[in-house]
Amino acid sequence: MAKEFFPLPANLPVPIDDGAAAHLRGLSLPDLALPSTDGSSVKLAELSGRRVIYVYPRTGQPGVDVPEGWDATPGARGCTPQSCAFRDHFAELAALAAGVFGLSSQTTAYQREARDRLHLPFELLSDSALQLETKLGLPTFDVAGMHLFKRLTLIVEDARITQVFYPVFPPDQNAEDVVRWLQENTARGQGAVDP
Repeated sequence: MAKEFFPLPANLPVPIDDGAAAHLRGLSLPDLALPSTDGSSVKLAELSGRRVIYVYPRTGQPGVDVPEGWDATPGARGCTPQSCAFRDHFAELAALAAGVFGLSSQTTAYQREARDRLHLPFELLSDSALQLETKLGLPTFDVAGMHLFKRLTLIVEDARITQVFYPVFPPDQNAEDVVRWLQENTARGQGAVDP
């Protein structure tokens, strides 16, 4: 049995829907290029097909304590379990013609280490300047001196947001929720998209 990294502690505070993502459905992704862990630059406004973009605050590292106040901040904990769940459901998402990206404000080098360590079959995008906070209005929060994205997941069709999962809790169930939503709401034919 594989060791579970960063298991979710019991009694985490549940995030509430504060309305900070209510405006996103129906918006087009901005004309913005973000660096990817494969060394490319992904132009959001030019994404074609169906994409799942899960936005998370930050992944932790083995042997490094979480920031002070992290577990007490609703929605902060769970980035690694969320990423692993998308990894584990990757084949199902591909069968639903959905490519996957993770996105955080961490640097590409930091994300690349996490991608490799967690064996993620998809790329992570870095918005270290939090440009999507101003260009798209993605919600953020502050903890331990860091300004970070709140956890949410977007389903995007041809660079237009068609569904928003927010708040996301528990984070390790998010991929399963996305698969279920796609199964129930897809009108397109089956088939894979290029990641």
